[in-house]
Amino acid sequence: MAIVRVQQGDFDVGAELAALRAGKPSVGAVVSFLGTVRDLNEGTGVATLTLEHYPGMAEAALLDICAEAAQRWPLIETLVIHRVGLLLPLDQIVLVMVCAAHRGDAFDACAFIMDFLKTRAPFWKKEQTPEGTRWVEARADDEHAAQRWSEPPVA
Repeated sequence: MAIVRVQQGDFDVGAELAALRAGKPSVGAVVSFLGTVRDLNEGTGVATLTLEHYPGMAEAALLDICAEAAQRWPLIETLVIHRVGLLLPLDQIVLVMVCAAHRGDAFDACAFIMDFLKTRAPFWKKEQTPEGTRWVEARADDEHAAQRWSEPPVA
């Protein structure tokens, strides 16, 4: 099962973890990724970050990514929370949590979800810098990270 939320408000990582694990004694591993706003990007200071999304399509893309992860690994539960709107340095942007019986599956699925979130989900970032406003371009290293999942797993 996957839980996906796109929201403006912040989230409590501890509360989200407790809710995700509640009543699931088969969970042997929880792996999470927390993305935050940095005050520097590509050598330039960042005062604010504005995240925009395509409502409905963003949630559907995240659900599809989680479903693909669940086809690849035996997962018990996944959670993706992605914030939108105006954010400041140190603010939380994204939380991905994956529950599985075993750590290897949870680690791999969490990395997979993040890699595809960065390349497939319709989110756009705009930074306010000392030089003005700029849109953040897609990164080649994000595409490269996602491509590794197209290769067959090493046994």
